[in-house]
Amino acid sequence: MATILDGKALALKLRENIKADTKKLTEEFNKQPHLVVILVGENPASQSYVRSKERACIKAGIKSTVIIKESTVLESELIDLILSLNNDDTVHGILLQLPIPKHIDEDKVLNLITPLKDVDGFCNENVARLNKGQSALVPCTPLGITKILEEYNIDPTGKHCVIIGRSQIVGKPMASLMLKRNSTITICHSKTKNIREMTKQADILIVAIGRANMVDSTYIKPGAVVIDVGINRVDGKLTGDVDFESAKDIAAYITPVPGGVGPMTIACLLDNTLTCFKKIERN
Repeated sequence: MATILDGKALALKLRENIKADTKKLTEEFNKQPHLVVILVGENPASQSYVRSKERACIKAGIKSTVIIKESTVLESELIDLILSLNNDDTVHGILLQLPIPKHIDEDKVLNLITPLKDVDGFCNENVARLNKGQSALVPCTPLGITKILEEYNIDPTGKHCVIIGRSQIVGKPMASLMLKRNSTITICHSKTKNIREMTKQADILIVAIGRANMVDSTYIKPGAVVIDVGINRVDGKLTGDVDFESAKDIAAYITPVPGGVGPMTIACLLDNTLTCFKKIERN
């Protein structure tokens, strides 16, 4: 039976530390860290994520502002909003909740967010710095995964890390982070042939494919570390991309869904907001 990597408990610990740090920083600078989230349209999942982020900010003592725009908003209006937030010295973090309507150029507007306030780590400068192994704001989900590995003393050095999924949000930044930690990296995706043969070589298997229960025990090397990033709703219940019941008997460590990577993503958003605050206010 695998050891459960309890992201929920770790996130609670991290959020308590963030709350204490926020209090000290607010007193030191006589200014509250401030995160602004822009929500475009009425996607129910996005609305739920934004509410969760807002609650987490309030509990940590971080000021939270949610700006809601209609799905018909002009790209030019969104651009003007982002530029004004860049120049607002009371704002320390800017997050554009994805997805956004297709008439807006996602890459263009994300890259207008100043790198200093890019709490999602999606702008080109932060991506480039991460790829070069330099100091950067790191996307929240990959950052959360690295913190889970650190908490459980799982050292990636010399390990073969296989990542299923090549998104800009998880797969690619995760590869950069694990490479920086001296892993050997393989990225699998929808066009990979013989994917099961690849994943069975993994000492650390990170699954972010968006297909419920795709990975079962036949994909997993005995004794592997399995990180499940997937969040899927099946018959009204949340489930991951990994078939937990099958995988837990062959893996050495595994994250559950819910209660694994998800809580760490929001905790790391708060952490990134504090990082932005300190860089901006101490300059």
